[in-house]
Amino acid sequence: MTILASSAVLSLATVTGPAVAAPIPDGPGATASAAPSVPQHVDVRTKSTQPVYDYSDAIRESVYVDTTMDTDSDGKDDVIAVDIVRPSEPALTGVKIPVIMDASPYYSCCGRGNENEKKTYDSDGVIRKMPLYYDNYFVPRGYAMVGVDIVGTGRSTGCGDVGGRNEIQSVVDVIDWLNGRNTAHTADGQAVKASWTTGAVGMIGKSYDGTLANGVAATGVKGLKTIVPISAISSWYDYTRSGGVPYSDDYMPWLAGYVGTDNPACDEVRGELGDNDDDDTGNYTAFWSERDYTKDASKVKASVFMTHGLSDYNVQTNHFSQWWSALSRNNVPRKLWLSREDHVDPFEFRRDEWVDELHKWFDYWLQGLQNGVMKEPAVSIETSSDVWRDYKTWPAVNRPVSVPLSAGKLGAAGKGSVMITDDPDLTEDDIVTDPTDVIAGRQMFLSAPLTAPMRVSGTPSVTLRLKSDSTTTPVTARLIEYGDAERYSGVRTTDDSTCEGSSTDYDDSCYFTVDKLTTQSDHGIVSRGWIDAAHSKSLSKPTPLTPGKWTTVNVPLRAQDQIIPKGRVVGLAITLSDTGWTSPNDTGATITIDLAGSKLNIPVTSGKLAAPTKIQPIDVDITTPTQRPDLHNPKN
Repeated sequence: MTILASSAVLSLATVTGPAVAAPIPDGPGATASAAPSVPQHVDVRTKSTQPVYDYSDAIRESVYVDTTMDTDSDGKDDVIAVDIVRPSEPALTGVKIPVIMDASPYYSCCGRGNENEKKTYDSDGVIRKMPLYYDNYFVPRGYAMVGVDIVGTGRSTGCGDVGGRNEIQSVVDVIDWLNGRNTAHTADGQAVKASWTTGAVGMIGKSYDGTLANGVAATGVKGLKTIVPISAISSWYDYTRSGGVPYSDDYMPWLAGYVGTDNPACDEVRGELGDNDDDDTGNYTAFWSERDYTKDASKVKASVFMTHGLSDYNVQTNHFSQWWSALSRNNVPRKLWLSREDHVDPFEFRRDEWVDELHKWFDYWLQGLQNGVMKEPAVSIETSSDVWRDYKTWPAVNRPVSVPLSAGKLGAAGKGSVMITDDPDLTEDDIVTDPTDVIAGRQMFLSAPLTAPMRVSGTPSVTLRLKSDSTTTPVTARLIEYGDAERYSGVRTTDDSTCEGSSTDYDDSCYFTVDKLTTQSDHGIVSRGWIDAAHSKSLSKPTPLTPGKWTTVNVPLRAQDQIIPKGRVVGLAITLSDTGWTSPNDTGATITIDLAGSKLNIPVTSGKLAAPTKIQPIDVDITTPTQRPDLHNPKN
């Protein structure tokens, strides 16, 4: 165990920052000496916490936090199961410590991380093993690790409402307990206080867990100092559909049952989720507004360090982009990592750098150490495989370039019109292959080969002036780059592992590494997007199309940051229904597109799209079809 030399001890004011409170003796009955001016785990020379505490001797406890909710209507208020691992030594010196929290619905049903770890307990029902490496790494450095079973999951009681106010409140109630504003008890009913903590909380988690962090931050709860959402949802409406076009049906009640406890009383709650999700209309309603955290970004008081994969079509890239933009408008301190990967934690593909950066981030926001992390570039992007570049902000372009459309061409102003009749049997392979051929149900527009690399940074969209023979129709757009290259296709778990932190015989800190997989292919999808034409002007109050009358429909594509090399050809494919990526919703419509009133809006920082003088054949050999993630089998 390392003890700081007395010559290194400074006044607390020298090292404190955003979240540190002066350490005071632990709760009633604690035998504590006078609190040191600098906690033992703080190295003032490096301005970082050090692993000085014995992980094998850590305090492990399980408590139940009280709520005022009765979501299962059993006449008793729900209780939230909270498992805690914290170092034993700080209490002996009167030092209070901050909390790193992972609130999740997955601790019992599905497990966490690439290895699907679940919580395990000793014979007395007290936490023995906490999933993931957070406790192994951070507890020896003077943090408490807190794992919360959200309402209706794990050992908590009640029924979950999938991102709704009850799930969010169940986490807020825990933060309130950590800050002395709520009560809790042990399994045998003994009252317990969190007198060992400063009350400063940092939430972290991937997918659903990170989504909860976003939702809790949007309440503005006091004590939440920072969140680290990894591949997280910012609006459940946008997770289950795109502009009124559903990805799948009855997803919300299905997910509630998938993660929830086997409680028949919750069947009614899950039924209400299905009744209120408006699958039939695709409308954005009060139900979805409750689960839209972006609208409450002005309430966020916590800093945000988010990371997302630019190939993620489980939680698509519009989630990070709209959350990032909302936080930016409200001047929330923030940091962003964007990788080439899909729904993958950076712990898997950039492990050493991620753990180091996370350590600095929590040290700054929870321990108050002025380590310069907020002076670093705000944005880091993986520009090619394992090559990262720093930027001051994102997106690089706020005003997309308008690229006109003509018959078969991108970049030349067109006259006249083209038609599309819906063909729900078209697969994505059908759509992107043979781009110069005439294919019923598809219109393709192609650029000339790029004369210089082109960086797309932001959110593309397509504006179409069209008329339809139906009152509505889905419209699908794909932005494609053609050219032979090795392209990212996923990750594979290896037999090698690294260890991050301390281990015991029942809770090791070692995790398998992954290899990135690539596939040689002659095209890549830059971005996709879908809209129900009647929802183009309003998601909450759709306007049916008047058959035969011109209207303007805007198709938002997914956010992207990608450098398209010189020599590539860029294609824009327009189709109607898309049974490969969305729930079947074809109307059999035929639309006419006015070329003069239509355009591609693309955010580019360099290079430009020019129309070809002559459309040359492009041979595309589809060998590895891309399939949409199955939302009814979510990756965690």
